[in-house]
Amino acid sequence: ASAHFELVELFDKGEITPRDFHARVIQKLEARIDYDTFFSIYNDVFSLIPPVLNIMKRLKRNYRLVLLSNADAMRYGFVKKKFPEILIFDEYVLSFEVGFMKPHPQIYKEALKKAEFPARECVFIDDREENIQAAEKLGIKGIQIGPQTDLEAALKDAGLSF
Repeated sequence: ASAHFELVELFDKGEITPRDFHARVIQKLEARIDYDTFFSIYNDVFSLIPPVLNIMKRLKRNYRLVLLSNADAMRYGFVKKKFPEILIFDEYVLSFEVGFMKPHPQIYKEALKKAEFPARECVFIDDREENIQAAEKLGIKGIQIGPQTDLEAALKDAGLSF
């Protein structure tokens, strides 16, 4: 793995502080970017997908929703502030809080604890095949999504009704 990815992984797992992450990245890039500008750029990769948010709101009426994310503290704080609509989940399992990242089995086990349901009754949605495979190894039904995925149909195929 590249040095950059290793830094991101340390940050996402909560092993280095935001200030340390900033300092190490700008040193590697040999750049002069102040802390606030750096994180403004770093965090500006998210957008909400309204149809997905609407599906999540409908699911919430009948199901317990747990967000499982590889996220660092800064990015999670940014997303909560910019998109408060995502705060519809019942529980959150965040890599920087639990010290593990997808596809490590432990992060899925943490999500199952918070879901309070057995794996066979849970559905995990992700865009990365390796993350889906890791969930499925624990008995969780996985749905891999991409830009062309009909999420509503995929969820109904998995047995969910909403």
